[in-house]
Amino acid sequence: MKLYQYLLLSVLAFSSVACSNWIYRIDVPQGNFLDERDVKELRKGMSKDQIIYVLGNPVVEDSFNDDTWYYVYDMKRGMRKRGEDFQKQLILTFNNDELVTAEGDFELSEDFDTPLDQ
Repeated sequence: MKLYQYLLLSVLAFSSVACSNWIYRIDVPQGNFLDERDVKELRKGMSKDQIIYVLGNPVVEDSFNDDTWYYVYDMKRGMRKRGEDFQKQLILTFNNDELVTAEGDFELSEDFDTPLDQ
């Protein structure tokens, strides 16, 4: 009788593991999704209002330094077959309300150092 119970338990355990891919799990995106072409519109010397118009509000503004903005996008995949989890960041630094540097996982335009005509 005990052998029968162990056999039944092991069959149930293996079948539940085999069916785990049948359960639908949603992807969980969090933060600012930035399009590559929007990031390429950034130019040195842009004001904070112009940045908000192009990229939207940042996810995080540094509490101790008002001149640093963080745009973070985090994707947690519900199922592995849809890809791996990933995170993208863009860190903008300002001086006197003008964009000075942009760092992160995005490629900047070749014209980034050319300021906009104002």
